[in-house]
Amino acid sequence: MKIDYEGKTFRPVSNSAAGEVGTETVFHYHQHGRLVWAEYSGGEIASAHLFATCDHEGCLDMAYHHVNKSGKLMAGFCNSTPEILLDGRIRLYESWTWTLGGQGSGESTIEEILRSSQQHF
Repeated sequence: MKIDYEGKTFRPVSNSAAGEVGTETVFHYHQHGRLVWAEYSGGEIASAHLFATCDHEGCLDMAYHHVNKSGKLMAGFCNSTPEILLDGRIRLYESWTWTLGGQGSGESTIEEILRSSQQHF
């Protein structure tokens, strides 16, 4: 399965209690070859980035860091597994672990936002 993340925008649909991203958080993805990166913000997240490598199935192995609205630096690792939805959008099932600023681990799901439904930020 070849997935191109370039120019895709995602929004969370679920997250574990230990996580900080919420439905107001928006992820803007980019890709060049196997390298994938994103900027994200919104909700409790003031500013954030992630960097990942993408395998031939579209799975992402990433590191992320952000500063939350309280000014605290947070970081961790995440593995994301894609699913292509019936309407062609990408859904990512994520398993993450805090390494700085937070404790524990969790799971989240994010889904691609179609261009017609994207808000301007």
